[in-house]
Amino acid sequence: MLGNKKQKSRKPATGHFDTLISGKTSISGDVEFSGGLHVDGRIRGKVIAEEGTGAILRISEVGAVEGDIVAPHVIINGTVHGDVYASEHLELAPKASINGNVYYNLIQMAMGASVNGSLVHQKEPVGLLNQSGSATSVRSSAKAGKGEVVKDDPDTEPAPSESRDE
Repeated sequence: MLGNKKQKSRKPATGHFDTLISGKTSISGDVEFSGGLHVDGRIRGKVIAEEGTGAILRISEVGAVEGDIVAPHVIINGTVHGDVYASEHLELAPKASINGNVYYNLIQMAMGASVNGSLVHQKEPVGLLNQSGSATSVRSSAKAGKGEVVKDDPDTEPAPSESRDE
């Protein structure tokens, strides 16, 4: 009798996708959305979910984003050239390729997925957008091993990076 019961999936529900960007579509400019967004095409610009929603962004293996992503739930199986900010859940499928930093609360990464950048864990969702609409950066302190949120300030110079002797 126990063998007849269906096992419950531990993956979060993928949700309903209201919007599809097809493989024959290319968008230049920022995309703001709520609900579900499925990307098979190419976006050149930021992809930003409406704050306070349980929005889901899914990028298929043929989809690509050239810009930052800010959403609570993100599923990637395609290519991203930019930083990814997932305040709730991030899933990197086997063909995911990210060239940028990844900021996450909970991550699920399949064998074959690649990230060319830093993985930064944030226990609590951080308001990633300031009032001007630009994403704040999260800088990881190498000495302390903890992440800190730093708003981009054009009047301050970036901290010098440490160099390694090879």
